[in-house]
Amino acid sequence: MSMIKWLLKKIVMAAALAALVLAALPSGASALSPAEPPTPPATGQLSPERLERIWVREQRTYERLGRLFENSDALLEKAQSLIDRAKANGKDVSAVQAALDAFSASVKQARPIYESGKGILASHQGFDAAGKVTDPDKASQTVRDLRTKLTEIRETLGGTGKALREALRAFRQANKPVPTPTP
Repeated sequence: MSMIKWLLKKIVMAAALAALVLAALPSGASALSPAEPPTPPATGQLSPERLERIWVREQRTYERLGRLFENSDALLEKAQSLIDRAKANGKDVSAVQAALDAFSASVKQARPIYESGKGILASHQGFDAAGKVTDPDKASQTVRDLRTKLTEIRETLGGTGKALREALRAFRQANKPVPTPTP
């Protein structure tokens, strides 16, 4: 029984990692409060310093996604074995299995998008090897291209990590061990 708890903890940690990665990705929308006037669109380009900060942030996000993809096969395999054992013990694992299948499929779809972003990082047009802007126009385009890839990955994953985490939470709640009274 403790092995199942351990594996469930690992699955939850993997789902939490996926949720953190998704939370770190740039979102396209933000809400303004009624008191805040909308800011006018910028007429010029971003400063080189701003481009450099954005570039570093996007590279870090890309690296975190890389770690997720590197560990995903092992985590998915462990999760599947845990589900199989719980099913063998007579537990209803249909919701967890469906969530795991959806997460697995979305990871498989997102991986080629992730791989295609490696070219953007390798060429780093507009940036030198140290990440300093050499050509603001190319650097701005490079930042936009990488942001597009990161957004595609986020949309492809589509909240399946969160759904898996919620399914695991519901499974744990439904299958809590009943404490035996001690006489």
